[in-house]
Amino acid sequence: MLVMLKECVAMSLSNILSNKLRSFLTVLGILIGVSAVIALITTVSSFSGTLSSSFVSMGAGTLSVSVSGSDLKTGMSAEDITELTELKEVDGITPNVSLRTRVARGGKYKTNVSISGKNYYFFYRTDGAVTRGRPIHPTDEENMTFVCLINQDLVTEMFFGVDPVGETMYIDGIPFMVIGILSDTAQSSITGVINGSATIIIPYTTALKMNNSSEVTSFTVYLSDGTSSETASAVLEEKMDAMFSYEDDCFTVTAMTSIEDTMNTMLSMVSSLLAGIASIALVVGGIGIMNMMLTTVTERTQEIGLKKALGAMPWQIQMQFLIESFLLSMIGGIIGVITGLLLSLTLCQVMETSFSISGGAILLGVGFSAAVGIVFGWVPARKASKLNPIDALRAA
Repeated sequence: MLVMLKECVAMSLSNILSNKLRSFLTVLGILIGVSAVIALITTVSSFSGTLSSSFVSMGAGTLSVSVSGSDLKTGMSAEDITELTELKEVDGITPNVSLRTRVARGGKYKTNVSISGKNYYFFYRTDGAVTRGRPIHPTDEENMTFVCLINQDLVTEMFFGVDPVGETMYIDGIPFMVIGILSDTAQSSITGVINGSATIIIPYTTALKMNNSSEVTSFTVYLSDGTSSETASAVLEEKMDAMFSYEDDCFTVTAMTSIEDTMNTMLSMVSSLLAGIASIALVVGGIGIMNMMLTTVTERTQEIGLKKALGAMPWQIQMQFLIESFLLSMIGGIIGVITGLLLSLTLCQVMETSFSISGGAILLGVGFSAAVGIVFGWVPARKASKLNPIDALRAA
């Protein structure tokens, strides 16, 4: 049996090589399909991993609270924030106050600049937040001082050739002293992946004053060590319910883990959808294999008749053609896997995303290729095995 299998493989390879152009065009359909499946799934998987890492780095051990308020209480006062901070499940809280306005220095100005109001605790929890200068201090919050930290892009645009620390720039017409330069880590952690990053950070109390408000409507809660998100959420919601006199729909508490789970689910659905679309190319390639094998059966009628006349069993003839179809499909599949991984690597480099090989995608591509070779090769193989040897020899 093993000897016969080796002979079938050798004969199949010989037949494939004897029709190089036709074999190449047949393999091309499988190659394109597998490449598309591997590239799409691997790229989405790599992007998902990078996105998950970003969520973990920014949202591990945190809760995001959004306050819609009620008729009597529209947001959280500084006293409310302090009261929540005193909960044993809470290590600290960072208010999120956002505004967009115009900034200027000398004859240069920039409109629609993103500004975020933060407290000193944000800098305490964000490692390497300031590359030069100092962070916001508690006294800056208490006194609503006009100080700011700016990102490197604004340094280049507004302070080219000048050390910005200690210099003055105007935010919405108000003079602010630059006290520090933000790192990329701090900038990306300000408002998260979804809302983008801010250009300038000022004390949150100052930001509230500029917004003509005294209440915070969004803040991030950092949990104490060993406290689960579920436990902290329950305690926080109970406390805030009392603050809002138990009115419904006054606030929303969201754990970053739940956002990550939702994002991963969406990415998985997108990956499956793209893989399904790309698989159409595999089906088209399978039809090409069946077409080639049917043509081969017609061309090799004399060979089939002679083998049957010499005693070859129908299943042996069927195996011969199935192996040939399988090899054609697998050649395209293997080359497609390599091509798909290279394409995915290129896409990840363009998107500046870490590249990771998906074993599941490779197994799917190779498995689909094998299945296509067997399924679409079965009809021609069965047709060859049912040829009458006398009719086959007479036709030849």
